[in-house]
Amino acid sequence: MKTRITELLGIRYPIVQGGMQNVGYAELAAAVSNAGGLGIITGLTQPTPEDLDKEIRRCKEMTDKPFGVNLTILPTIKPVPYEEYARVICEAGIGVVETAGRNPEPFMPLFQQYGVKVVHKCTSVRHAIKAEKVGVAAVSVDGFECAGHPGEDDIPNLVLLPAAAAKLSIPMLASGGIGTGAQMAACLALGADGINMGTRFLATKEAPVHENIKQAIVAASELDTALIFRPLRNTARVYRNKVASRVNEIEREQGAQMEFGLIQDMVAGAKGKVALSDGDVDYGIWTSGMVQGLINDIPTCEALIENIVSECRQVIQERMTALMG
Repeated sequence: MKTRITELLGIRYPIVQGGMQNVGYAELAAAVSNAGGLGIITGLTQPTPEDLDKEIRRCKEMTDKPFGVNLTILPTIKPVPYEEYARVICEAGIGVVETAGRNPEPFMPLFQQYGVKVVHKCTSVRHAIKAEKVGVAAVSVDGFECAGHPGEDDIPNLVLLPAAAAKLSIPMLASGGIGTGAQMAACLALGADGINMGTRFLATKEAPVHENIKQAIVAASELDTALIFRPLRNTARVYRNKVASRVNEIEREQGAQMEFGLIQDMVAGAKGKVALSDGDVDYGIWTSGMVQGLINDIPTCEALIENIVSECRQVIQERMTALMG
């Protein structure tokens, strides 16, 4: 497949594995890249910039294909040395960085100095336009269906993608709620140059999480996610487990008086990490998107990407062509 994204990133298929906290390790990134997509190491999964450098080196031992690093810039309780992480990414020779959260503008001079292509994840058209203005190479437009932080506008991809495509001149990835070839064909039809998937890659053989987590995704429907932190205007979509349900109860009880301190211990990232690694689905919060309702198996990354590409081509060549008579 040839699109502006494959040409920009130097990959065979326009399929990118999004950054996922406590999931985006070298094993998964290398598997995706070896299968023809773009794998992504999640930078802040590594506790220090030095650890990120080691993880990048480890990934290079597993693949000779391009891969990127995610750097999510968000307010944190404990200060994060973002500049040091960014410098490690540059000095390690990484060609693509996926930024998310805050505006990447403060880091653009450094990335541009090293020739790093920045793909910024956006949840609105206005943020995508701003990202283009500050010089990113591409944007990943994240619809309301996504896992993690969908923003506060609640616009699904059927509207968000063509709205963004009409305003942008740089390449655009479709992100959020995507896991099939038919959806990929739809995204391309709506103006995207490729797709970004998180949850779908979470349910693969190479994903470094417990089998219980993968089986929970397969068993879940599109209704089995929860939106937490809405009263705090920091909405996150997560798998609907006992912890998420209890957080929602507290949020309803507190209403406008809701304070993060009331749920801080329940939603601690350390507990979510344990849930993913040990397989206790209800131990902590972990992100999963509405696309889980379309996930019915746990393939290898290679099989998944080949199946998605095959289905996408079939939809375009057969179903769409047949409709045209």
